[in-house]
Amino acid sequence: MVRGKTQMRRIENATSSMQEIIERYKRHSKDKFLPENQAVGYNMQHLKHETASLMKKIELLETSKRKLLGEGLGSCTLEELQQIEKQLERSVSAIRARKMKVFREQMERLKAKGKDLAVENAMLREKFGGLQQRQTSSGEKEGEVICIEGGSDKSDVETELFIGPPDECRIRRPLQN
Repeated sequence: MVRGKTQMRRIENATSSMQEIIERYKRHSKDKFLPENQAVGYNMQHLKHETASLMKKIELLETSKRKLLGEGLGSCTLEELQQIEKQLERSVSAIRARKMKVFREQMERLKAKGKDLAVENAMLREKFGGLQQRQTSSGEKEGEVICIEGGSDKSDVETELFIGPPDECRIRRPLQN
């Protein structure tokens, strides 16, 4: 054999013609693919049947939904209407129970948040009280006005100008240098 040249091989069965070989191949290949074709056909029929049953279920669910919404009740009997009414009452009671549970949980969260804020407020009052005492002691050293708190909690500041010492405050004289 020379490089690059091809040589034809003889067909193994010299008495058979090419046509007979092709026919034998087709017969054997049909036998192999026949079960697969049957399986595909069976699967298609099964899927068609399943699709039809799902369509029926969807239609029933849509009809039921329309009845629950109050549409298409003209064809319903008295018993069907009573069943629909009972089902709606059960649904409404379940919805109300869930709503009350959500309200209770929300109230508990808000109460807990209120307690946390009250604790934080108390801490800030203590901190502010300490700052106020430090400012008071530093104010005495510098000769500033010191307010004496009485029994009342006054958060308003009087801005009127008047002559004489105020009722609740005393004035310290400035330190002389």
